[in-house]
Amino acid sequence: MADLPEGSDSPLTAAVAARDRSVVDMVTEAIRHKQCMLAFQPVVQAQDPKNVAFYEGFIRVLDETGRVIPARDFMPQVEETEIGRDLDCIALDFGLRTLARHPGIRLSINMSARSIGLPRWSRLLERSLKQNPGLGERLILEINERSAMQIPELVIDLMDRLQPRGIAFALDDFGSSNFSFRHFRDFLFDAAKIDGQFVRRVSDNPDNQTLIRALVAVAREFDILVTAESVENDRDAEFLVANGVDCLQGFLFGAPSVRPPWKQKKKSPART
Repeated sequence: MADLPEGSDSPLTAAVAARDRSVVDMVTEAIRHKQCMLAFQPVVQAQDPKNVAFYEGFIRVLDETGRVIPARDFMPQVEETEIGRDLDCIALDFGLRTLARHPGIRLSINMSARSIGLPRWSRLLERSLKQNPGLGERLILEINERSAMQIPELVIDLMDRLQPRGIAFALDDFGSSNFSFRHFRDFLFDAAKIDGQFVRRVSDNPDNQTLIRALVAVAREFDILVTAESVENDRDAEFLVANGVDCLQGFLFGAPSVRPPWKQKKKSPART
C-alpha cells in the first residue's frame, strides 16, 4: 500500500473522528431536550455492608430511542467543554431535586472544577439551599484529582464557602494522578475515593495492596473518610475492610440503577 501524504488522515482515523462527532452531536441534542437522568449506586459501610452510607448519582444521557449513551463514548470529548458544564448543571439539578424529595438519603454528585464560578451552577445550588437550608448536610460534591489540580485556588475557595453550610467534598480517583499529599492540608477534603484501577482484584495484587495501605494511611493522617470504588468480589472486600477502608462501592453491593434503590420494595416471603 502506498504511503499516505504527510498530514493526511487514514480512513480509520477519519471514521473514528466522524463517529466521535456523531456521538457528541447526539449528546448535545439530548442535553438540549433534557433527555437525561440519574443512576444511583449505593456506597455501603465497610464494617456493616447492609447499611448504606450514601448513594452516588451518575448522570445518564439518553439517545432518541431512550437508550443510555455510554459515557465513555463522549465524556473525554466534552468534559472540558461547554457541554461538560451543561452536564454538571443537570446533574446538580437532578441531585438537589432528589434530595428534596427524599429527606432520608445522602447523595454524592460529580462535578468538574471548571464549573466552579459558573453562574448557572451557583444559582441552582443557592436556590435549593435557600428553599431547604438543611439539604446541604446531605450533599457530597465529588471532584477528581486531575480536575482539582487544574485550578486548586478555586476548589479551596468553594470549600471555604460551602463546607460551613454542611456540604461535604470528596476527592474522586484518589491515587490516580500526581496529587501531592501536601495539598491535603490546603484542600481539606472530607472524603477520598480510591481509584478503581487499584481496587479491582487487589486481593491478588501485592503492589496494589501496598499502594492502598499507603493511601489509607495518608487519608487517616488528615481525618479523611476513605471509600474504595469498583469492589467486585468478597476477597477484595475483605482485604479492604481489614486495611481500614471506611466505605465500599461496586457491583458486589449494587450496580448503578435508574430505579432508586431506596424505593425498591423487599420481596415478600413466599407463602406456604
